[in-house]
Amino acid sequence: MSGETGNFAQMVIQNSVVANGLCTGCGACVDLCPYQKNYRDKTVVLFPCDREDGRCLQFCPRYDTDLDALRNALFAPEDLTPEIGAIKAFYVTRATDPEIRTKAQHGGTVTALVKLAIEEKLIDAAVMSGQDTKSTLLPQGVGVDSAADVADYSKSRFVATPTIAQFNRLAKTGVEKIGVVATPCQATALAKMRLKKFSENTNNIDRLKLVIGLFCGWAFSWKELCEVLKRHVELDQIVAMDIPPSKYHCLEVQTADKNVTISLDEIRSCVRESCDYCADMTAEFSDISVGSARLEEGWQEAKNWNQVVVRTEAGMNLMALARERKILEFREVPENNLGNLKRASMGKKRTAVKNLVAKSGNAQDLVYLHAGDSVLCDLIPR
Repeated sequence: MSGETGNFAQMVIQNSVVANGLCTGCGACVDLCPYQKNYRDKTVVLFPCDREDGRCLQFCPRYDTDLDALRNALFAPEDLTPEIGAIKAFYVTRATDPEIRTKAQHGGTVTALVKLAIEEKLIDAAVMSGQDTKSTLLPQGVGVDSAADVADYSKSRFVATPTIAQFNRLAKTGVEKIGVVATPCQATALAKMRLKKFSENTNNIDRLKLVIGLFCGWAFSWKELCEVLKRHVELDQIVAMDIPPSKYHCLEVQTADKNVTISLDEIRSCVRESCDYCADMTAEFSDISVGSARLEEGWQEAKNWNQVVVRTEAGMNLMALARERKILEFREVPENNLGNLKRASMGKKRTAVKNLVAKSGNAQDLVYLHAGDSVLCDLIPR
């Protein structure tokens, strides 16, 4: 691993992750101890820590992450694919309830599943992304324990949410069964927590019962995004944002009375540097992963549906319950969808490996990932 400086865990995190442009803002190192906090889209140190090994190092998704170990520990070997991880089933779905679809991003599948999981007491509360009441467009993690409130937290934020920090806080309160809606980096952090390298359950990871992952191409830095958006709309008037397929090359911004499109050429500078080094597009370490659909009818129809990858028995059971209760509508999966998704995902892995090699200057040093990884080793430039 490159860039390790300093003897203490906190110093390594600050030097090898934060200062090295790798921090995803996931919150895994926050609220396990009083030393670090998330503040206005940044991970900041409040007090120095002298632990030589700590949970901040163990759980950070951008420090010494053995993807093979995570895959082998969490998934059935026969389900694993090199492109998008474990697959037990692949669907195109949307929420049956039109009110959920109206409030939610795309087909509302995530909202419908979280609502169902709470109603059926599979989880007592879900960690989702809400908005900081003091800072426009700045997301914050929230714990939702009422099925009726789930739809209020169903829009995509496109700015990193310190979701795992909220899991850490919620788990300390004694909530027994917790679900998390997670981006790929957040799901990776939870997967590392599940390996429990500490003898005691100090991270309360046994309370984690469900992870619903979100497909993710990138996340924006909050401050930079706000500066660009202000040139086009009043920030407090924004009600939703979306990124259509790549051929549209834009960010769509919706206010109460108009829709604005902003070229990705203008918005690309807002992407977090850490996203350039992400090799996971489909949240591979989730029970269920959900993204926007691709359909032959085109984007206007496709944006009302979701693609769903089911990865675990827990995920299969929830999807079966959703079908039985008619919570989700299922439509036939277009013939090329899974293949196209695999190709796009592998493209992201290839780009991440290329960028990591460029950062380290050594083809055998993938910075935070292992060069001998069974999937990534074949993508290293020769």
